[in-house]
Amino acid sequence: MPMEKAIIEIVNGSRMGEVISVLYYPNEYTIETGNQYASTTIVGLSEPINQFVSGNSETLSMELFFDTYETNEDVRKYTTRVTMLAKVDSELHAPPIVKFTWGGSRGGTFKGFMEKVTQKFTMFTESGVPVRAVLNISLKSSKSIKEQFQEIPRNSSDRTKQRVLSQGEHLWMLASKEYQDPEMWREIARANNIDNPRLITGGKNIIIPRLR
Repeated sequence: MPMEKAIIEIVNGSRMGEVISVLYYPNEYTIETGNQYASTTIVGLSEPINQFVSGNSETLSMELFFDTYETNEDVRKYTTRVTMLAKVDSELHAPPIVKFTWGGSRGGTFKGFMEKVTQKFTMFTESGVPVRAVLNISLKSSKSIKEQFQEIPRNSSDRTKQRVLSQGEHLWMLASKEYQDPEMWREIARANNIDNPRLITGGKNIIIPRLR
């Protein structure tokens, strides 16, 4: 059974819906991820205290091979469609978001923007037309706030908590802290018999219910 081609689909901007087929399946790819920590120095300790701040965007890197030697076509006809993804889109005023898919339904997908692309031509016709090229690309993940919250497990402690609402603090802020989902403020409102959360003032004792 032949391997399905990897494709790049443009998901927004003036070229939205355009699908770019990769001529040759990449031999390998690398996904890099990491976290950011803030360091606090305390007198008398041998090491600073590190506190988690946020995760870094994932980066997908790979090498794409293009060869039009047999057809004698200008290989830039195909590579330009990929390198243009790093250019500013006229509608977005920023590079478009793309979705890279490999291996069909059993493979994987990666949504992000083209952070970097390097183009290297390695073979030419007698007249100087490039017919073979290698592109090194890096895609940086791009996810909305809603998408990120949906990926975070909604875990809570085994017991019901109580919090004192600070001045200017809203139920959605508590929900974001406790459940990692601001839309869960309704659960807090229901547990506290709150009909109109806008009328709550600071200093009120709030029950944080356990999620079932």
